[in-house]
Amino acid sequence: MENHSLFFILLWLPWSFFILGDPQLLNSQTQALLQLKKHLEYPKQLDIWYDRRTMFCFLPPSSKVNISCEFHSVTELKIMGDKPSIEVTDFHGFPIPNQTLSVSFSMDSFVTTLTRLTSLKVLSLVSLGIWGPLPNKIHRLSSLECLDLSSNFLFGSIPPKVSTMVKIQTLVLDDNFFNDTVHVFDFTSNLTSLSLKNNKLKQGPLDFSSLTHLKVLDLSGNRLYSHLPTIPKGLIMVSLNRNSFNGEIPTQYTLLTHLQHLDISFNSLIGIPPASLFSFPNISSLNLASNMLSGSLGYYNLTCGNNLEFVDISDNRLTGSLPSCLNSESGNKVVNFSGNCLSIDHHHQHPLSYCRDEVHKDQSTQNANGLGVSISLIVGIVVIIVLLGIAFVIICRHYCHRRISEQHLLHKSVHENSATGFSSEILNNARYISETTKLGTQSLPPCRSFTLEELNEATNNFDNSAFLGEGSYGKLYKGRLEGGSQVAIRCLPTTKKYWIRNLKLRLDMLAKIRHPHLVAILGHCIEVKQDDGCVNRVFLVYEYIPNGNFRSYLSENCVGEVLNWSERLAVLIGVCKAVQFLHTGVIPGFFHNRLKTNILLNEHRMAKLNDYGLSIISEETNNNCKVKGEDPKSWQMTRLEDDVYSFGLILLETMIGPSLAAKKEGTLRDELACLSKQEGRGRLMNPVVSATASQESISIVISITNKCIFPELWSRPSFEDILWNLQYAAQVQDQIVNKD
Repeated sequence: MENHSLFFILLWLPWSFFILGDPQLLNSQTQALLQLKKHLEYPKQLDIWYDRRTMFCFLPPSSKVNISCEFHSVTELKIMGDKPSIEVTDFHGFPIPNQTLSVSFSMDSFVTTLTRLTSLKVLSLVSLGIWGPLPNKIHRLSSLECLDLSSNFLFGSIPPKVSTMVKIQTLVLDDNFFNDTVHVFDFTSNLTSLSLKNNKLKQGPLDFSSLTHLKVLDLSGNRLYSHLPTIPKGLIMVSLNRNSFNGEIPTQYTLLTHLQHLDISFNSLIGIPPASLFSFPNISSLNLASNMLSGSLGYYNLTCGNNLEFVDISDNRLTGSLPSCLNSESGNKVVNFSGNCLSIDHHHQHPLSYCRDEVHKDQSTQNANGLGVSISLIVGIVVIIVLLGIAFVIICRHYCHRRISEQHLLHKSVHENSATGFSSEILNNARYISETTKLGTQSLPPCRSFTLEELNEATNNFDNSAFLGEGSYGKLYKGRLEGGSQVAIRCLPTTKKYWIRNLKLRLDMLAKIRHPHLVAILGHCIEVKQDDGCVNRVFLVYEYIPNGNFRSYLSENCVGEVLNWSERLAVLIGVCKAVQFLHTGVIPGFFHNRLKTNILLNEHRMAKLNDYGLSIISEETNNNCKVKGEDPKSWQMTRLEDDVYSFGLILLETMIGPSLAAKKEGTLRDELACLSKQEGRGRLMNPVVSATASQESISIVISITNKCIFPELWSRPSFEDILWNLQYAAQVQDQIVNKD
C-alpha cells in the first residue's frame, strides 16, 4: 500500500508544477496584449488572441508568434509580420498604404502599452509596419535583455535613454529609417550585439570603446562619413561596409586579435592596409573592396592567418606583387583582387599609371575639400558677425520706440480680428500657440478687454457678497456682466514692474488657450497707476463654474453627494488631459500650474482646471525662474515635474480623502506604502472608495501614484503615461461594474 502511495505522489508531483506553476497571466498583462493587437491593427498572425480568456502562455509557438511566461507575466514576445521595409527605398515619415500601419497608429501609445509588460526580457517585433520616432520611454522596459525592431519604419534619433537599459545584451534596429547623427552610445557594458544596418544614420562621434563586452557590431548600409569608429578589442564580427568612412585604417584595428569577420568595403578609406589584419589568429573573412587603398602589399612580409578563408581587396589602388599567402594556388582561400594595379597578368588589372593618377586625384580632392571647409568656416564667421550687428541695431531701435507706444497699445481694441477676437499682432506670432488651441477658440466666446468700470458694476464694486475666496493668486469674486452671464473675476496683485506690452502679450497668450477641461478665460483688465504709469492690478475674467471645488466632494462631510470611485476616476482623467495639453499642446508649454486647489466641477460634474499658466505673470516664478548659471530647459523640466508631483498628491487625496495639507512628505510615502497592503487599505482608504472600487483598479492607481511622488525627477512618469494608466484603471473598473 505504501508503495502504491509513493508511486501516486511521484506521478502527481510533476503535473502539480505544471498546474500550479503558471496557469494564466495577470489580468493587466492580458489587457496589455489585447491592446497591442489593437495597436497593430489586428494582424492575421494574432487571430489566435481571441479575448481575455485566451490562455496566452500555452499557445503553441510558431515562426510568426511566440509568447513565454513566468510567474503570471510575459517574459518573451516575438511577432513576425508581413510588411518588410526593405521594399521601400525612401520614407518621409508618413504612412504608406499596405506597407505601414495606418495614420491612426501612435508609436508613443504603442510603447506605453508595451511598458505594461514589466517582466519582458525578449521583445522582437519585425516587419509589422510600425512607423514613427522611437520614444525615449522605451527605456522603461528595464528587464529587457534582447530588443529587435528590425524591418519597420522607425525614423529620427535612436533614443539616448536606451543607454539606461542596464540589462540589454542584444539590440537590433536593422532596416529602418533612423536618420539622425549617431551619438555616443553610453551603453552598459552588458551589450554583446549591436546591429543598426541599413538605416540612414549620419556622421557622429563614433566611439564604442566603452562597450567592453561587445562581440558583434554592424553599422553597414548607412551614411556615416567620419573616420572609422573606435571599437573594443574583444569584437568578433565587425561590418562597417557601404558607408562613406574616410581616412586611413586606424592602428587600433591592428589590436583586434579576436576578430573573425571584418567588412569595411565600399567606403573611402586610403593608405596601405595594415598587414596584421591578414594574420589575426581567428580571422576567416576580410573584405576591403571598393575603397581607395593604395601602396604595395608586397612591402610587408605579409602572412595569412591559418583560418583565413575569404579575402576581397578588389577595386582599390594597390600596386606591386600579390603576397604569396594570397595567391589563389595557396590553400583553399577565396581571394578577389581585380580592379587594382598589381603586377599580375590576365586578372583584370589596371596599368600602374592609372593607380598613381587616381591616388594623386584623391589627394587633390581631399586637399580641395580641406581648403573648402576652411573657406566656408571663414565666410560663416563673417556672416554671423554681420547678422549680430544688424540684430543689435534692430533691438536698439525697437526698445527706443517701445515705451512711446505702450499707452496706445493698452487702449487698442482686441477686436482687430473678428474671427477669433484676438489682435492680429498675437495671431501672427504663431509659434506661441498650437494649431489645436487656435481651432478651440472658434467654439467659445472671444476674449476681450474689460474696463475697470465694467468689473465694478459686475461685482457691485467688489462687494463682500460677491467674494468667493482667496488663494495664492489673489482674491476671487463672482460677477454678472451686463448681458446677464455669470463670470468669476480673479484679482492678481503685482509688485513686479511690467512693461504694458510685455504683460499684454502674456495675458493674450493665456486667453487663447481653449480645452474642454480648462476654465475658459473670457478677458482681462489692466489697472495702471496714474502717477508713474506702472501696472497696479491685473484682473482675469473666467467663465463661471457652478459646482465648486473637487475636494469638497471627496469626504462624507460634503454638502452634496460624495463621488464614487468611477466618478473620481472620470474627474482625474479630465484633469490629466488638461495638464497634458498645457505641457505639450501649447508652445511654449505652461508648467508649474499649482495643482490641488484649482480643480472645479461644472453642472455635469466634468472637471475644469482653473488658474492655469499664471506662473508666467506671477512675481514668484518670474523672480525665481532662472537661478544664476541654470539652464532654462532644466528649469522648465523642474516645473513640469512639479505638476507631476502635485498630481500624485491629488491621486493620493482622491483615495484617502482631503487631509493631506498638514502632512509631511515622509508621512505621505508611508501612507502610500500602507495602501499597497490589504490591511492598510482598510485602515486608510476613504470608505466610499473602499465600497465602490475594484481591487485591481485601485492597485493601478496606487502604482502610478507611487511613481508620481518619486523623489528623483527623472523617474517620474509623463502625463501621457499617467493618462494611460488612469484610463486603464477606469476600463477595469467598468468591466467589474458591468459584470455585477
